[in-house]
Amino acid sequence: MTVRVVVADDQAVVRAGLRTVLAAAPDIEVVGEASDGGAAAELAESLRPDVVLMDVRMPGTDGIEGTRRIRALRDPAIRVLVVTTFDLDRHVYDALRAGASGFVLKDVEPEDLHVAVRTVHAGHELFAPSVTRRLVGSFVPAEPEPDGGPAGALTEREREVLGLVAAGLSNAEIAGRLVLGPTTVKTHVSNLLTKLDLRDRVQLVVFAYEHGLVGAAGAGG
Repeated sequence: MTVRVVVADDQAVVRAGLRTVLAAAPDIEVVGEASDGGAAAELAESLRPDVVLMDVRMPGTDGIEGTRRIRALRDPAIRVLVVTTFDLDRHVYDALRAGASGFVLKDVEPEDLHVAVRTVHAGHELFAPSVTRRLVGSFVPAEPEPDGGPAGALTEREREVLGLVAAGLSNAEIAGRLVLGPTTVKTHVSNLLTKLDLRDRVQLVVFAYEHGLVGAAGAGG
């Protein structure tokens, strides 16, 4: 199966470089290029790629707004992978909040970029949970958001599962911690994504931090 990619960067030379790197993988095809986030969203709507490789800092419409517009298409098959210079970047955090499924650094090795594109396309976590937690923990508000809205609709068990997801535990580890079957945990995670209108586990981590749910069920220790 070929992974179809749109590359978005305001510099033509960077787009050309990324296209060359991605073309070296037999299972990845660059189907479009965009010079800002708005153009990337338009291509995403017309081409329905599997992954949009999105620079986060672009003049005009940046990668954050571009990611937001792609998520507004409500097509879960389209995933955004942010390209950034610094991992601890407020813009990257905002892009994750907007719906991006992960990020890679601009100096990523070609083979690692191929793996990142395939991983995001498959719906898996791109990097170690500790990286996500470090990024989100650096920019999340000091005071959690009020426990209302979507968070208020969660059951106690869902809160426990969400807290453990945010702590970086796998479904199997959550099952062991809560003495549940792996299938039950998978169902809880799926229900959380649906109930909170989120795309993946990265989004769950962001949500949990912002609502003060990290550490539920003893996740912190």
